[in-house]
Amino acid sequence: MNRISQKVGFIFILFAGLGSFVVLLFSSNQAAGQTTERVPNLPDSHYNYAAPDLPNYFNRGRIANTDNTPNNNQVTDAGATLGRVLFYDVKLSANDTTSCASCHQAASGFSDPLALSVGFEGGQTPRNSMGLANARYYDSGAFFWDERADTLEDQVLLPIQDQVEMGMALDDLVVKLEATDYYAPLFEDAFGDETITADRISLALAQFVRSMVSYQSKYDDGVQTDFANFTDQEELGRNLFEGRGRCDVCHVTDIQIADRPRNNGVDNGVGDDDGVGAVTGNDNDAGEFKTPSLRNIALTAPYMHDGRFSTLEEVIQFYSNGIQDHPNLDPVLQAGNGNPRRFNFDAEEQAALVAFLNTLTDENFINDPKFSDPFVEIETTPTPTATPAATATPDPSLTEKIYLPMITE
Repeated sequence: MNRISQKVGFIFILFAGLGSFVVLLFSSNQAAGQTTERVPNLPDSHYNYAAPDLPNYFNRGRIANTDNTPNNNQVTDAGATLGRVLFYDVKLSANDTTSCASCHQAASGFSDPLALSVGFEGGQTPRNSMGLANARYYDSGAFFWDERADTLEDQVLLPIQDQVEMGMALDDLVVKLEATDYYAPLFEDAFGDETITADRISLALAQFVRSMVSYQSKYDDGVQTDFANFTDQEELGRNLFEGRGRCDVCHVTDIQIADRPRNNGVDNGVGDDDGVGAVTGNDNDAGEFKTPSLRNIALTAPYMHDGRFSTLEEVIQFYSNGIQDHPNLDPVLQAGNGNPRRFNFDAEEQAALVAFLNTLTDENFINDPKFSDPFVEIETTPTPTATPAATATPDPSLTEKIYLPMITE
């Protein structure tokens, strides 16, 4: 990060005691007046994005074989750091109001608590924003509910350009970022020089999203202890999930992510969202949707592509006795007579399934600082002369660096 600190001005916020702090203020010969500015607050050393300490079962077998990371865009610490700044920067929208994180919020498992997300001018997206955890472990690499993006590198640029979501032309975005002082050193750190291009924006954002691996849930502890840590209710739910409920036929592997788009019978096919079929034009794909990982599912309400279900209880009730007939209904959800399957879970079983799904919540993941918003809002008050002010003796062990544009005359 030394190259970054050589190219941008900075202030230090030093914390001491129970929250007392000192701020060393910039000064300039500009006219007096206050302005507010959002700037990235980054650690002096990179977070570890490239080589997280994953459990062994992530690095072998079925999970490892579904990793969609391309050879020409391996995750690097510097690249994902740049991606993190881009992901949270409202400058990626036409009116500086909306970032990728506006619709993918950490507290909601990097999804949106609204059924339909709100774009930069107040319009609504046509579908719910899915969670991003373990996006790298989807074998085909296709993204969006209808899989219209062939790769994650394609996907990350489309919301930026979408006229409801962020409304920004890529050429205009490049010019905008070139005029933003903190980006040149970040691009140099990630790619070797300061050149900003749409392709590099895509690569960095994709690296950051692929680094969002969830592997520290109660379920993960269970995999490594033969689920001795589960309650009786959670174990009943797991047995139903992997047994009579047949949930694991679609939500495969220990990260519970589908292997392909499927029709799950939420609609009967009359005047409905055709999902993948609307992209391919193939009637056999009508009503099929990508199924993201169930990791942190208890946090990602509302559910389904249109956010129609508000709670996990509603979802389980639907699969119990509400599956609708559809010409493309997945065979797993069909009874032997071809009608929609009725699992008819009783109240105890439904509660157990919800309890099991709660074991997939990874608090470490959603609270990990390396996935958090790096921006801070500061007020700058230019003064005629340099006046450093100190109010406390700092503790050097609690020092963070805030990167700012250099203030000049």
